[in-house]
Amino acid sequence: MTVLNHAEFPALTGQIDWGTVKSKFRLSTAFDELLVSNISIIPCVLDKYVIFQIEDGRWELPGGTLEPGEPYMDGLKRELMEELGGVLLSYELFGYFACESKLEKPYRPHIPHPSFIRLIGWGEVSLVRPPLNPPDGEQVIAVETVTVDEAVNKFMSQGRSDIAEMYKLAHHIRCGADT
Repeated sequence: MTVLNHAEFPALTGQIDWGTVKSKFRLSTAFDELLVSNISIIPCVLDKYVIFQIEDGRWELPGGTLEPGEPYMDGLKRELMEELGGVLLSYELFGYFACESKLEKPYRPHIPHPSFIRLIGWGEVSLVRPPLNPPDGEQVIAVETVTVDEAVNKFMSQGRSDIAEMYKLAHHIRCGADT
């Protein structure tokens, strides 16, 4: 069984505060599907990793909230096209965030509340077109393929150690390194 090393993954081994949501990362593929509200991916193109930048200048992790009745893999495919102009070739789930919202009502009426799950995995993608940038979504201004170190540095420089560590962890899992 793989165990996260606190020295290497401090953000993923403690509680994460996302404002109105507190979460705890679980390195596990066993979860309650009825609690899934979001899915994300650490996308790869050959030996590089994909990141994207939104109009406010932040670099982000691809993925998002499921639509009503949408299976999570369909949601991932939709989010990839919207945010990266990408097509999913493969996906390997490696964990999830067990989340607890402090809000009185859910972010969207159809998602579980106050407890919900955000799935995370890595996968191969093909970038086939510019991002769709739907009006109700984040407006993407750049999509880049970078080394894992470049991705980690970009996320760390904006104070997102949680996302940086997800890229590091995906790289360890993908390359067969022991965590």
